[in-house]
Amino acid sequence: MGDKHVVRFEPVDLEMEVDEEETVLNAAFRQGIALMHGCKEGQCAACKSFLLDGDVQMDRYSTFALAEYESDEGYILLCKSHAYSDLTVELINYDEEELRNAVPLQHLRTRIAAIEPVTHDIVSLRLDLVEPAAFTFKPGQYADIRIPGQDGHRSFSMANLPGEPLEFLIKKYPGGHFSGLLDDTLKPGDELELDGPFGAFTLKKSSDRRIVCIGGGAGLAPILSLLRHLVADGIDRPVRFFYGARNHADLFYLEQIEELGAKLTDFEFVGCLSDSWPDGWANTGFVTEVVQRLEPGLAECDAYLCGPPPMVDAAIALLEMTGVPPEHIHYDKFTTSVAE
Repeated sequence: MGDKHVVRFEPVDLEMEVDEEETVLNAAFRQGIALMHGCKEGQCAACKSFLLDGDVQMDRYSTFALAEYESDEGYILLCKSHAYSDLTVELINYDEEELRNAVPLQHLRTRIAAIEPVTHDIVSLRLDLVEPAAFTFKPGQYADIRIPGQDGHRSFSMANLPGEPLEFLIKKYPGGHFSGLLDDTLKPGDELELDGPFGAFTLKKSSDRRIVCIGGGAGLAPILSLLRHLVADGIDRPVRFFYGARNHADLFYLEQIEELGAKLTDFEFVGCLSDSWPDGWANTGFVTEVVQRLEPGLAECDAYLCGPPPMVDAAIALLEMTGVPPEHIHYDKFTTSVAE
């Protein structure tokens, strides 16, 4: 362990301790402080902040997340920053409701219970907890999964609620480092390690605005968790769920979605098909195009987005164009340098 320093965050009047050998973001995870974050790899800019005072050194990061001129001006990425003195940091993106209400980081051993295809390229991975016996997280969050004894991890969202059997929905990519193992290497009974929870894709309980979810691919997982949370807690808010796929065979878990929707007072699911569709299918085109056609009053909603990065980027652009404040747009976009 290295020397320890104090980091003070503005404008929220919050302090924490950080060791020189850990990043500022990892120190926050360890102490249950919910700083805004995304990829945790210096590529997405979600944790971009401004250094008001102190000495930091940053590990390697992408200039797409932090341009050289921004670094020269004093901007830093918390996921790559090591403190070498006491720091004062101005948070640019933060959720004061969540900031002091995070779930501390946990390390878990799990065992594969089942690996089942749900479409031609998406797999349901179900895990049983080995140690500890429970995993505490907020619906909508994600975990890092790694194979014991191997370097690297991949991030996937939980589709279940806390206390339920763990389920992850994983999109398979050709040559994918982790997803490629789901076909013929990993099998029921094998152990996997989890670290988490991460992410701010959580229901904002102080809001009573209607909810618009926009998803695609394996991004269905955290949205399912949020829907289950709404049902379990009896939260009465209108929900519209737009899910984008290429063709009808890529729509899955429709029965589960229908069952959840039947337990909500005002729910509508809209499946959007961009490549091919059955005769008479109404909602064709990219999911953002369908949202734009059907949702003229987005400005007064809370938006939850999860799916492929291009879809998330297009949805953010649409929402901002239609007047949705940035603080009402919640998303997880797993931007990594290596395919899953």
